[in-house]
Amino acid sequence: MNRIIEEKIQQAVKILNEKNIDMWITFVRESAYSKDPVMDVIVGTNVTWESAFTICRDGSYSAILGSLDKANMEAKGIYKDITGYVQSIKGPLFNMLNNKKPKSIAINYSKNSNIADGLTHGMYLILTDYIKGTVYADKLVSSEEIISALRGRKSPTEIANMAEAVNTTLAIYDKVTGFMKPGMTEKEVADFMLSIVKSKGLETAWEEDQCPAVFTGPESAGAHAEPTKRTIQKGHVLNIDFGVKINGYCSDLQRTWYFLKDGEDKAPAEVIRGFNVIRDSIQKVAEKIKPGVMGYEMDDIARNYIVENGYEEYPHGLGHQVGRIAHDGGCGLFPRWERYGTIPYMKVEESQVYTIEPRLPIKDYGVATIEEEVLVTKDGCRFISKPQKELYLIKS
Repeated sequence: MNRIIEEKIQQAVKILNEKNIDMWITFVRESAYSKDPVMDVIVGTNVTWESAFTICRDGSYSAILGSLDKANMEAKGIYKDITGYVQSIKGPLFNMLNNKKPKSIAINYSKNSNIADGLTHGMYLILTDYIKGTVYADKLVSSEEIISALRGRKSPTEIANMAEAVNTTLAIYDKVTGFMKPGMTEKEVADFMLSIVKSKGLETAWEEDQCPAVFTGPESAGAHAEPTKRTIQKGHVLNIDFGVKINGYCSDLQRTWYFLKDGEDKAPAEVIRGFNVIRDSIQKVAEKIKPGVMGYEMDDIARNYIVENGYEEYPHGLGHQVGRIAHDGGCGLFPRWERYGTIPYMKVEESQVYTIEPRLPIKDYGVATIEEEVLVTKDGCRFISKPQKELYLIKS
């Protein structure tokens, strides 16, 4: 983890220069209880008293924190420039500002992105009170662009961890394919998958009560619901949404199965068609996604293809970034809906990892959905997950 944090700090320096911002301050206290999401990315531990973690475009970075936290920070071995205080952070903070004389200071607030909105209102008031009446009072800007880029652009170590999480998830999907049969409940399937996760000493990518999410048949609940005692029946389409976390990095994949009825050796034509439309819509996006395209443009490709084939449009965005959490990064492959604010108009960047996850209902059978992960490359993308090309069939 130290290597990843060091990689991310160096990335942050490059981003500050790219965005023409002199200084970025992460200002926190009691971070175990009120945690700024960026702390895991650039610090890797918690603090108690008011603390300021500063990264500058000149390549320097420092920590100002309570004296009782200093030894722990030194032991981490990441920050070399560490200042401890006893009575107030104000003096050391001003010394740092007067030494650097920044023309712009990014702080962690955002109207559009939850991952960049870690500065609490109380801490914002404290910080602005400290600098009131100084030349720094009008230098504050949002760090949204910095954090979105930092969390989005994956380092080589991050990509390796995410690939391992994806491969582990796919291996568990292989095992559950051999386990499921008609008569089982959604909950029994989920419990089987969780038992594998625990036997490997891993954790799920999001809360266990919804990871895995298992949906069988035409009357299943919507996305993000918990597995139920609903019974798998022959003729059901079943889909699972699942991921694991390895070395602090997540996977997020969905797969779809069909449970053959007696006498069937393949799924009905309408089931196959629905699955194929989803599969092909993902491939069409993968062929077009590259640095510089806007998120909504990718959503348009899949959404329009699904509607053109006679299905209703899916009630969510096409895909999101993945990283330290399942829904990570700034830009998303989202439609131009008010709920998404300005995020659909952000541009895709190299080294970002996205899910592509359209869905459609198949009348009387269930929901067809696939979720793949792709890494954006210099001139396109490559799949991190081995794509599901065919509907998985379960014999009775």
